[in-house]
Amino acid sequence: MIVTTTPGIEGKKIEKYLGVITGEAILGANIFRDMFAAVRDIVGGRSASYERELGKAREIAFEDLEDWADELGANAVVGVNVDYESFGQTNGMMMVSVTGTAVFVIDI
Repeated sequence: MIVTTTPGIEGKKIEKYLGVITGEAILGANIFRDMFAAVRDIVGGRSASYERELGKAREIAFEDLEDWADELGANAVVGVNVDYESFGQTNGMMMVSVTGTAVFVIDI
């Protein structure tokens, strides 16, 4: 499955638009990671644990997007947008939302 942020795919013609689709993943960060991330905020540096969690959430969201596209009979998703949010009482929840348009493309 071709997944792209562009509105079209070079060398392909969009034959059919199948609809706007989404994939979401929400993950909770545990208190220990939160404490270590707070230390990182003070002393600087990257938070590998948060990066791993965001990576997992992004993977899940893209898998959901591709699964939905496949169910619709699409062979590509165009115009993909990825959005990240944190929420919850202490911003301890992370969400990745991926949206795009499911399409069926043919070679030109």
